[in-house]
Amino acid sequence: MIRSTFSRKAVTEGSENRLSESSLESGARPPSSRKEQNNWANSDSVKNAIIGFSDGLTVPFALTAGLTSFGSQKLVVIGGIAELIAGALSMGLGAYLAASTERTAYLVREQQEIREVETIPAVQEEETYAIFEQYGLSKERVRPLVQGLKQDKEMWAKFLIDHSLKLEKPALNGAWLAAMVMALAYFLGGILPMLPYFFYKRVLDGLYTSISITALLLVSFGYVKAYVTGCGRKEALWSAAQTLIVGAIASGASFGIVWGINHGFHGGKAVQGGGEFDPNTNNLGHPVPTN
Repeated sequence: MIRSTFSRKAVTEGSENRLSESSLESGARPPSSRKEQNNWANSDSVKNAIIGFSDGLTVPFALTAGLTSFGSQKLVVIGGIAELIAGALSMGLGAYLAASTERTAYLVREQQEIREVETIPAVQEEETYAIFEQYGLSKERVRPLVQGLKQDKEMWAKFLIDHSLKLEKPALNGAWLAAMVMALAYFLGGILPMLPYFFYKRVLDGLYTSISITALLLVSFGYVKAYVTGCGRKEALWSAAQTLIVGAIASGASFGIVWGINHGFHGGKAVQGGGEFDPNTNNLGHPVPTN
């Protein structure tokens, strides 16, 4: 028996070593490394950062790119900053409300499960056995374990929540943390493509530089996002290309819509500007009304 145990252990270790060596040779990460990285990548903070940064890269950039069709540097900067601040606040508030609602729903379901294990223990016991049967374990084999769970009502309820409902208890400060991570990630992703407009007098020069910066950020972000979630190099490269394509479509659509509106307002002639906003007009060729 001892020799057989050691033999199985040696075979298992040898298989794991060969798997690790073949994984490293193919450029993939070892299973242990992928597991640790996936656990980190699946955290709520990382998910919120990815969502916030990706939205920040595309939405403010698309808006400022569209506003460049008006030819006004100040209009692009003011409009971009306004959208950036409003978007960050909106994203943060949405993340806070979502996390708060998730925690409230969990607490309500937790109390409901505790009441059910106290009022209808037979039903909950059958549900517990059904969970183990999914893993090929019969009632006879897990009966002592189930009887042990029944001694602590709260732990029994937690077991059912974890394995039957598959819910995870949110952290106490999860709502505030989600809001801050989402808002800051959105602001950071949005401010970087806007920086050229602060330094160029000609709005088109700012647009071209912003396009270059955004393209580089989209490719880098798409690659890193896929890599930290456990994908290999091939999948990461495809994610980078996909992120760039989506960003290009979003910015192109925004620019086309704003350009079309501006073009239509002037009978087929778009407004041309030298990068300075005329305080006596609304930059559409119409005087600003005065009281």
